[in-house]
Amino acid sequence: MSVRRVAMFSVHTSPLAQPGAGDGGGMNVYVKALASSLARAGVHTDVFTRAEHPSQPSVVEVEPGFRVLHVEAGPRAAVEKCELPGLIDAFTDRVEQLVSDGSSYDMLHANYWLSGDVAHRLKHRFDVPLVATFHTLARVKADAGIADDPQDRVRIEQQIMSCSDLVLASTPDERSQLASLYDIDAERIEVVAPGVDHTLFTADGRERAKRALGVEGRRVLLFVGRIQRLKGADLAVSCLAELRDPEAVLVIVGGASGADGDGELARLHALVHELGVSHQVRFVPPQPHHRLPDFYRAADVCLVPSRTESFGLVALEAAACGTPVVAAAVGGLRSLVDDAHTGFLVASRDPADWAATVALLLDDTDLHAEMGISAHARSRRYSWSITAARLRRLYADLVVREPVRCS
Repeated sequence: MSVRRVAMFSVHTSPLAQPGAGDGGGMNVYVKALASSLARAGVHTDVFTRAEHPSQPSVVEVEPGFRVLHVEAGPRAAVEKCELPGLIDAFTDRVEQLVSDGSSYDMLHANYWLSGDVAHRLKHRFDVPLVATFHTLARVKADAGIADDPQDRVRIEQQIMSCSDLVLASTPDERSQLASLYDIDAERIEVVAPGVDHTLFTADGRERAKRALGVEGRRVLLFVGRIQRLKGADLAVSCLAELRDPEAVLVIVGGASGADGDGELARLHALVHELGVSHQVRFVPPQPHHRLPDFYRAADVCLVPSRTESFGLVALEAAACGTPVVAAAVGGLRSLVDDAHTGFLVASRDPADWAATVALLLDDTDLHAEMGISAHARSRRYSWSITAARLRRLYADLVVREPVRCS
């Protein structure tokens, strides 16, 4: 039985929001690209997100079969993520009102635990299957030393997983984490990797990209991501300083994120000054997604020093542009980066180890070229059309199964 209509939830950040700023990041790209690919495959997809600007229309038709619905829940203004749990009741009730006005869905698909909380409640009201993608997990973050979540998050994640008909993991590593840390039946977890747009992220035009960004003749390190402790931009700065290469420049693309985002950005600027590399670091505000390929192509090495990462979309996008990645050996990055073939994985957080690894690529042009070619080739395994096709089959299986009930 085919699935014709899906209600997707992205409560805390809109797929139309700018990635790299505020709470916008890889999840925005994921939701937008997946909804678009599902729509093109014949699955009408509505994405429900919280209205947070006075000028936002109630409904935005992104393309035929893909709409974004801005849900009234709390003020039409940005609120701190820690305040959003208090708006879940209002969000859920408002979605129920909207759906009862004529729309009906075959499937609910939640992204992140806040959306999962909404969709779990609506599963019981609508009696339709629930699919959950978490993107990050509270227990994994805690293991990495990041403890900035509400106290109830672990309990709510557990409730969502216990009642989800399907939980999606981006990599086998994440699947293992879900099964072991939350004690759910592994048969209800499926690995469905995100994709990359190969018409946008291409490996041609490196010299043109360097000229466009004004970094001709420089050895360019790139960091793309939100400025928050989780993403580890401070390690990228320390790596640059440890290189002691006057021709190297670090381009940091992203903005402050989270309750302490401004503080983290200030600390990053202070670190740049303290290490004496102010003339070698360029801070670039968050860029529209279609502008990122120029940054990836202009880079000689893309750094992904995250403390934890369920997938690592930046690493995949860089690879698609033929740019070798040096990444932390954590989470999904261990699946994306084929160590010593498409890039390097670094197990420690010692800047000297990172600098030594980066230097291998900067100093050996043959190795750099070989890894760039291999990275681009490996990236071809990932596409949003493949992701959507696999998900359609999984959706179809769910609608004919006995639904999972809360224990």
